Formats: sequence, structure tokens, C-alpha cells
Amino acid sequence: MSTQGSTPQRGRGIYLLPNLFTTSALLAGFYAVIAAANGQFETSAISILVAMILDGFDGRVARMTNTTTAFGAEYDSMADMISFGMAPAFLMYSWSLSHLPVAEYGQLGWVACFVYTGCCGLRLARFNVQVGVADKRFFQGLACPAAAAVLASFVWVCTDIGKAGHELIALAMFATIATGLLMVSTFMYYSFKDLGDSKKVPFAMLLGLLFLLVTTAVDPPKMILIASAIYAAAGPLYALFRWIRKRNKRSAPRVE
Repeated sequence: MSTQGSTPQRGRGIYLLPNLFTTSALLAGFYAVIAAANGQFETSAISILVAMILDGFDGRVARMTNTTTAFGAEYDSMADMISFGMAPAFLMYSWSLSHLPVAEYGQLGWVACFVYTGCCGLRLARFNVQVGVADKRFFQGLACPAAAAVLASFVWVCTDIGKAGHELIALAMFATIATGLLMVSTFMYYSFKDLGDSKKVPFAMLLGLLFLLVTTAVDPPKMILIASAIYAAAGPLYALFRWIRKRNKRSAPRVE
């Protein structure tokens, strides 16, 4: 059979650079589990935040270098499940929720952590089927890295100020379940994915980024917790704002 004029087939392979970032994020998430198992809770929390930073690079690098592949997308989801689904839940259980009295509360500690992990898996599956359909400027539900940042920075702040996990079981339980449910919610969150699409950015944005870097450098754990908590609350607050505005429009008298 003649092959004249046909396009040569490229060998099936993977691109190194974006998948290297994904692998690094997976390694950071895996190490977070090991650190939490050894009682190094602050190190575990920092490792999760490092994984979040690396995860933010892989997709952007793939788009910038035109190396986006289906393999990379699936590999990224698998890594996210470990770094932002399993690692934060195990950290919260090891640090705080494992101290729940079994005789009184049964297995609520690990159940709450499983709720978080299960919601993370559902969130990733929903995101994968919406790729190419949903508006990339917004996420439906809290993104998994952002949810992990809330829990990791919460543990980091508490260990930094000398608060033990068994002293904050109720707050840890609320944070774990709340972030899990926010991931599978229908609240809309700004994704920040369009910030690097244009070559020019407003000068005010550069000042804002500079201010954010300076304030974060002053006290990293507290500033990351504040920023991640505000972002997590932004979805419900924006939905409440839209509901109030819609109700006011309906109740406003019509002018003839």
C-alpha cells in the first residue's frame, strides 16, 4: 500500500517539563503523608502548600509550551488526589481528629476525613468531564488545591502558635467537612487562569501582587490561612449577594 502524501505518525510519548512539575507535586503530597505519620505536622502542612505551588505551574507550563496532552491531564488528576485529597485528610486526622473519644463519638474522626477525600475525588471527576465545556475563568465548587491550602495553613498556624490538635477538635471537624462540601458545591469561584493570557496587565495588579508578596513574607502561615479562608468563603458570599440582588429586583415596584 502506498504511503505517499500521508502524514508521518509521531511516536507516542510524554512531555517531560509539565509532567516533571506534576511528579514534583505528587512527591510533595506523598512526603506530607509520611511527615504527618511521623508527627511532623508543620512539615506536612508546608509540603502540601509546596505541592499546591508546583501544581499551579504544570498546567500553565503545558499551555505556554503547547505541550498539553490527555495523559498530562489524567496524571495531574491522579497527583491531585494524593496531594490535595489524601494528604490533607490524613494530616487533619493525625493532628486532631484521631483524638476523638471512640466510646462517645465512634469513628466520626476518620469519617469526616473520608468525606473530605471523597468530595475531592468527586470534584476532580466533575472537573475532568467539564473541560472544554465550562468557562475556564471560573470553577464550579472550591478547587482542590484551595481546599487543601485552608486545612494545611490552619494546621501550620496552630502549630506555630503552640495549639495542639486535641484542643481544637470541633474547629478541625468543621474545617474538614466544610472544605469538602465546598468542593462539590455549585458555588462559582474565580480561577485566575486568564491572568497570564495577555501580555499586558494593569499597573494596579502589579502593585497588588507586590503587596501580597510582602505581606505573605511577613508571616507566611497566617497570611496564607487568611487568603485561603477568604477565597473559600467567596463562593457562598457571592451566591448570597446574587440571591439578595435578584430578590430585590423582584420586589422593586415597577415604574409605569
